[in-house]
Amino acid sequence: MLHRVLSGIRATGRLHLGNYLGAIKGMIELQNNPAYETFYMVADAHAITTPFSVDELSQNRREIIIDYLAAGLDPKKSTLFVQSQVSEHFELFFYFSSVTTIARMMHLPTYKEKVKQYPKNNTMALLNYPILMAADILLYKAYLVPVGIDQEPHLEVAREIARKMNQIYKTSFPQPQRFATKGEYIPSLTGEGKMSKSVEGSYIKLTDSLDEIRKKIRSVPTATVAGGPITGGIKTLFMLAEIFLPKNLYQEIKEKYHSQTLKFIELKDTLAEAIYQELKPFQEKRKQIASDLSYVEKVINQGAQKAKAVAQETLKEVKEKMGLI
Repeated sequence: MLHRVLSGIRATGRLHLGNYLGAIKGMIELQNNPAYETFYMVADAHAITTPFSVDELSQNRREIIIDYLAAGLDPKKSTLFVQSQVSEHFELFFYFSSVTTIARMMHLPTYKEKVKQYPKNNTMALLNYPILMAADILLYKAYLVPVGIDQEPHLEVAREIARKMNQIYKTSFPQPQRFATKGEYIPSLTGEGKMSKSVEGSYIKLTDSLDEIRKKIRSVPTATVAGGPITGGIKTLFMLAEIFLPKNLYQEIKEKYHSQTLKFIELKDTLAEAIYQELKPFQEKRKQIASDLSYVEKVINQGAQKAKAVAQETLKEVKEKMGLI
């Protein structure tokens, strides 16, 4: 029996390095493993839980599918779809909300952080974000979810809902687990928090040029001289260096840092070049895919049909168990 996998990225802007390392690399790894059946969505409904632009959302939905394809997700191996095109997500979300308390949602650290970030947009959609995420995952009875470590509180909500539904209604939902990648937490270029599309200046887009990457990396705050605790922007640089630079070069840089002979500008420019070389094949493939929008639309439409067929089976089971049909 194949294990199912579900993951998705919010349609709040173009994908960045954190998305690529924290989610997409894991998505590709699981896609290429014959033991798994993979479903990867564009989470456009999740994007409206915080302030958004209608025009940008409409554009981002397609752009993220293009990013998926350029990064190596294959519609012959994975079901690639847009969340809002599969209405079963929202119906299952409502059924799940009947076994989830308001108090549980209000105590989630991710909810509290978003309220601080958007104090004028404390909506029911924001509060219920984790319930919709649970519906996304459990609609496909996914066992593995390739997401960053910051999403673990939401996965715990999904597990709680699965247990409650199984206990009360005798459904057959799995206990979804997070699939961790080497880059599961990519720190912000500002030196505080993680890379995030909602924090300007914190991220490198997958489509950034070498000059853009170099400019952003050079802006990472560092000390005047090397040495001392590795914190803030210096920690960001070292985490990226460990991922993108050869092991021997990374060790050499650490030694230079502790001996106070490291020149930050040299580290930053070496790192910028390494990141660009990693992203260059993606960027070239992306241009090719973006030039054939009819193919992209075909992938989106076929993905929605495949996802809907599975979603309808799960929803039918839930409605039968709950006495709704």
